[in-house]
Amino acid sequence: YPWDKSSLKSLPVDLQQFEKLDAYALKVNVKNSVEDLVTALLKQARTDLEKVRAIWMWICHHIEYDIVGYHNKSQLSCKAIDVLHAGKSICEGYAELFEQMCSVAGIHCMKLSGYAKGYGYKMGQTFTGDSDHAWNAVYLDGRWHLLDSTWGSGSVDDSFTKFTFRYNEFYFLTHPALFINNHFPDNSNWQLLKPTLALKDFENNMLHKSNFYTLGLLTAHPAMGIIQTENGRAAISVDSRSSMLFSFNLNGKQHGLMTLKKHGMTLEIYPQTTGSHKLQIFAKPPKALEDVYNCVLEYVIECKSVDKSRRFPKDLNQPVGPSWFSERQGFLRPSHPDPIIHTNDGRCSLTFTLGKDISVLALLHCDDSSLTEDERRRHVMQIHRGNQIELKIHLPHAGDFVLKLYAKKKSDPGNYDYVFNYLISCLNTEVKWPAFPQSYSKWAEDYEIVEPLSGLLPAGRNVQFKLKMHGIAKVLVQAESTYTLTRSHDGYWQGSCNTAGCAAVFVMVHENANHSFYSHVLKYEVEAQ
Repeated sequence: YPWDKSSLKSLPVDLQQFEKLDAYALKVNVKNSVEDLVTALLKQARTDLEKVRAIWMWICHHIEYDIVGYHNKSQLSCKAIDVLHAGKSICEGYAELFEQMCSVAGIHCMKLSGYAKGYGYKMGQTFTGDSDHAWNAVYLDGRWHLLDSTWGSGSVDDSFTKFTFRYNEFYFLTHPALFINNHFPDNSNWQLLKPTLALKDFENNMLHKSNFYTLGLLTAHPAMGIIQTENGRAAISVDSRSSMLFSFNLNGKQHGLMTLKKHGMTLEIYPQTTGSHKLQIFAKPPKALEDVYNCVLEYVIECKSVDKSRRFPKDLNQPVGPSWFSERQGFLRPSHPDPIIHTNDGRCSLTFTLGKDISVLALLHCDDSSLTEDERRRHVMQIHRGNQIELKIHLPHAGDFVLKLYAKKKSDPGNYDYVFNYLISCLNTEVKWPAFPQSYSKWAEDYEIVEPLSGLLPAGRNVQFKLKMHGIAKVLVQAESTYTLTRSHDGYWQGSCNTAGCAAVFVMVHENANHSFYSHVLKYEVEAQ
C-alpha cells in the first residue's frame, strides 16, 4: 500500500481465456445440493483459478440480494444449502455459500467480515460496533486473494427496495490496495497490505466507485472525501491512464473551472454560498458510443467564505481552455495554453496552427451585454496566414467574456460544431472598443486588414487604408467621394479617404480589369457629425 497502479487485480487474469468457462458456468442449473452444483461446474475447470472463477460466476448470476431478509435477519438462514435453495441471501449468505463451494472443490477459502462503504454510507462517517459486511479470501498460486460476490452480483436502488443483477468484474480478485478503499476487515491482517491502513484513515479516505478504476482512472487529489475551501476555493485533480472526458456538478451547478489534461483533469471549485456542498465528478472515454458520463467521485465541500470575485459567465462551457480534445478537432499549438486570458487594455490576440481543411467560427459572449449575434462575431477578427490562424479580439467593455470556438470541415456543407472556449477577463472600466469592420462574402479568408481596424471611423477626417489582398485588379474606397488604393510591391493596397459628409465607407474590388463590376468587401460606419 499504496497501490502501484499496475493492475486492478492481485493475480494476472486474462478475461478472454475465461469466456468459454464463464458461458458454461452461467448455464449450469443444479440446485439440489452444493456438492452436485460444484461437480457440475468443475466439468469445464482444470486449474484452481478456473475452479474459483466458475464458482464466482455462478453465484454472481444466480443468487440475488434478499432485501426482505436484510430487514428481518432473525428469520433468515445464511447456511450454504438454504442460500442455494432460496436463490437469494444477504452478504453473509453469499460468503458462506462461496466458502462451502470452494471447500467442496478443494480450494482453501476464508469467510471474512468487517466494515464496508456500501449501501447507506455517508461521506466521512465513523464505523463503530459490529461488522456490517462479509466477503471472502481464496488461496491461489501460493498467496491469498480477495473477492466480494455480493457486490459482484449487482446493486440495490437508493430506496433499498429493489435489487438488480448487474455483474461487476471489479470485485473478483481485486488488488488489496483498491479493495481497502471500501472493505475494512475486522482482522487487519486480511487487508493483505503492508503497511496496513488504520480505521481512521479508512473513514477519512475518499470513496472511489468501482467504475473509477474500471474506466482507467488512477488517483484523485485530495485523498480525503471532505474538503475545506481556502478563501472560497477548493482544488481537485484526477489522474488517468489515458485521455478522458470529464464533467462535474456542485449541487447541480457548475461553479468552477475545469481543464482537461492529457492524463486527467484539474478542477477549481468556487461555491457561491457558505455551508456544505456535494460535488460529483463524472467521466467517460472519448471513444464511448453513448454520450453517457459515469459518476466516478463524490466529495463534500465545506465552504466558510465565498469568493465574490469568482462569478463565471453563464455561457462558459466546461472544460475551459485548449486540451488534447481541441487538438484532436484541429486546433494545434495554441499560443494561450491556459483557460483564462487576462487583458488590461481590452485587446488580445490568439494564434493556432489549424489542421487540414478546417473552417473556424469564433463568437464572444458576455452575461450583461446586449450584443447581437452579428456584433458577437465582429468583435473577433480572423487572420489566416497559411495554416496559421490569428484571432484578434477587441472587447466592447470591461467584464468577463467567453470566447467560443467552433469548427467544421471546409468541404462540409453542414453546421459548425462547438469545440472549446476561453474565459477572457478585463477589469479596466475605461475599455470600449468598437467592432471590427463588417466583411462580405467576397472578402477572402486570407485577406488581411492592417488599418483601419476599427469598424467605426472618425467623422470629417483623412483615414489611412492598408489592406492585404491578392488576385485583385483594382481597389476603391467609396465615401462621399470615391478614392483609389494603389498596390505596393509587397502586395499591400494603400491610400486614404476623407470621411466628411458620409455615414458609411465601403471598400470595393475589381477582380478583373476588363469588367466594370465591383464587389463590396468591407463596410465601415462613420461617427455622427
